[in-house]
This record gives sequence, structure tokens and C-alpha cells, in this order.
Amino acid sequence: MADIVLQTTRILARTEGGVGWLTINQPERRNAVSMEMWQGIGDAATAFERDATVRAVVIHGAGGKAFASGADISEFETARSNAEQQAHYGRVAQAGRGALQALTKPLIAMIEGYCVGGGLALALTADLRIATPASRFAIPAAKLGLGYEYDGLAALARLVGPSTAKDMLFSGRMLEADEALRVGLINRVAEDVQAVVADYAAVVAANAPLTVRAAKAAMRVFERYSDDPAAAEIAVMIRQCFDSDDYREGRRAFMEKRKPTFLGR
Repeated sequence: MADIVLQTTRILARTEGGVGWLTINQPERRNAVSMEMWQGIGDAATAFERDATVRAVVIHGAGGKAFASGADISEFETARSNAEQQAHYGRVAQAGRGALQALTKPLIAMIEGYCVGGGLALALTADLRIATPASRFAIPAAKLGLGYEYDGLAALARLVGPSTAKDMLFSGRMLEADEALRVGLINRVAEDVQAVVADYAAVVAANAPLTVRAAKAAMRVFERYSDDPAAAEIAVMIRQCFDSDDYREGRRAFMEKRKPTFLGR
């Protein structure tokens, strides 16, 4: 087993038996992901990609109560309070997601507890998602007044279909593990998820790496239909969300633990 040294202790990375383990390590905040952590995620993914001994990667959250509960809302007032700040935040986050998406090796999300908002977007970068029966899934953007990036929505719709994606986005409701499995959001539910994922990752790591790499590359080509020039129009709408009075109200209501009153402006 070997640890990889990163610039943040909120992201941990180690290799063992041909498998890279990437840990989101902020359990006291249900593994909410900060900008610093996005950088660490990208650095870890890049290290795993460069390591020829790593043939599969597992991403998971520390503490057993959450995979990731989304973006770290404590940063919203200082780092995501308007569209300009969101653009910078988005570039940092996209660099982290991009490094995960650039992995030529299978990426498995091991999900325990809450997988919400940006945390679900993170899980959607994985090739497979294996969760516990107690896992819960949601995209509560409509409860905060913020915009959800197009690539994350496209990934969601590919898995669950547009109708279920709309249901999740319009309502912001929580899906339990059995429903998530039924609609295709996750691949498998396992009580002893750590043992199941470790065994599965070992099987993948022992298979012919060129064959596995070619299969993943083929699936990427198949999924390219979601790259659409019209997505630029969606980006404008997302920026409008982050500059809106509703977003300011959503942030205040969250901090004050009350129900927000949205006016559509």
C-alpha cells in the first residue's frame, strides 16, 4: 500500500493491489466539497492516471454517513455569491471533474449515506456506482436558487432518462437506494459495500487492461451526443440563476434554517 501526498488533507489518495482509492475526507461536514478539495481531487486523479500499476480507481466519502453532500455551502458567500465568482469556482471544480473524466481506467463510486447536489454530479463522473441500502440521492438546486451545470444534467439524463431527471430537478426530492437502483442511477445495492467494492475493483484490476481501456473509450465515444452547441444558451441561464435575488434568498434561508420565498427574479 502506498499513500499519495496531496496539498490538502481533505482529499486522501492511496494505491493498493492495483486499485487507487480516492477519499473525500471532510466527514464533519458530510464530505461537502470545497474549492481546495476540487483541486485535490484533480491532483489525485492525475496521479492515478500516470501510475501504470493502478488499473481501477474507487472514489468514496470518509465517515460512512455521506459520499458527498454537495458543495461546501460555507464558501457560498465568499466564493459563489454571484455569477462572476461562480465562473471562477466552476473552472476549479471542472478541472477536478475533468481529471476524473479523463481517467482511462475504470472509476467506481462507493456510496454510503447522502449523495446530494454536487456530490451526485461527482458520482456521475464514475463508470459505476455501488451504494448501501441507506444511501440517499438528490439534486436540491431548486431549493437554493442556484443553477446546475449542463454536463451534469446530461450525465443524469443518460442514466435515468429525461422524465426522471426532470422529476429530480423540479422537485429536489430525495431518492432512496431502492428507487435509485430501479431508475438506473446506481448499478448495485450492497449491505457490506466496502467489501463488495474492494472485491469488484480487484476483479477489474486483474482483467486485461488494454481490453478494459478500449471498452471505456468506446463508451465515451457513444456518449458524445450530449456535446451540443446549444448548451451555450443553458450556460447563460445558469449565470442568471447565480446573479438572481432568488439565489441570495436561497442562501440566506439555508443559513437561517427556514423555508425560502422565491419570487422568480
